[in-house]
Amino acid sequence: MNRISDLFKMKYPIIQGGMVWCSGWRLVSAVSNNGGLGLIGSGSMYPDVLREHIKKCKKATTRPFGVNLPLLYPNIEEHINTILEEKVKIVFTSAGNPKKYTQILKDNGITVVHVVANQKFALKCLDAGVDAIVAEGFEAGGHNGIEEITTMCLIPQIKSIVDIPLIAAGGIGSGNSILAAMSLGADAVQIGSLFAASKESSAHINFKNKIIESNDGDTVLTLKEITPVRLLKNDFYFQIENAYKNNASLEDLKDILSKGRAKKGIFEGNIIDGELEIGQISSSISQIQSVDQIFKKLIDEFNSKIDYLKDIRL
Repeated sequence: MNRISDLFKMKYPIIQGGMVWCSGWRLVSAVSNNGGLGLIGSGSMYPDVLREHIKKCKKATTRPFGVNLPLLYPNIEEHINTILEEKVKIVFTSAGNPKKYTQILKDNGITVVHVVANQKFALKCLDAGVDAIVAEGFEAGGHNGIEEITTMCLIPQIKSIVDIPLIAAGGIGSGNSILAAMSLGADAVQIGSLFAASKESSAHINFKNKIIESNDGDTVLTLKEITPVRLLKNDFYFQIENAYKNNASLEDLKDILSKGRAKKGIFEGNIIDGELEIGQISSSISQIQSVDQIFKKLIDEFNSKIDYLKDIRL
């Protein structure tokens, strides 16, 4: 057991990212049943849908699971009420000031974790009283840090200024990278892209196939003027690129992004005009696997590398 495993009462220090349109109750319960921590991605859910996923998850697993709560969600108070009413015990917040809702959640017995991409917000997390921090490097998919700090640099930077449990995220998709993150000071890892392409993910099969077909360099961080997002290159991305070349205004970029682009791409499977949010590690994902298979591979790789390193000395 380490600090994160102990905090969440789980077997393995592996946490599934609460990804929009991917992280429904099937994926979440499968991760938790395998000894990790599953997170429901509430950012793509109406309050009644979130409640449904929480209830189904309770029936599908007796192990701990949580809810990922983006603080920019327009009806966040409704989500918080749902979380409190359904007695969810773990909440990961992101995309906003951790101080705004942390105390409310903690007053109701909830363990709170916040996602950061720089030292400034890590210190805000300490001030807010969160129980743990996710340090997410810019290799990660979806919404991202504008500073473009890589996971390899970010983890030791955050570790040097905090003493609470630290979770590494961004570019982690193997047992070897789990070990690397822990060597840098992380207590656990959060994995997104690998689980986004799993059989239990609620993403459309077209999106999953696009992930496993991707090569290095096929993802890019863009739209920094609105909110930085890493996505796969497709026709939608090239619309953005052309807009930049034509000196598009902020309003022009917002018009191109429009509403529902991520749902169109990830959930509905429109890989041409949709927003295909995924991390750099996608180029290393070659098949759609079950969560059971993913966990077995991660653990076998981790243990094998530990054994290998026992005989190496500098």
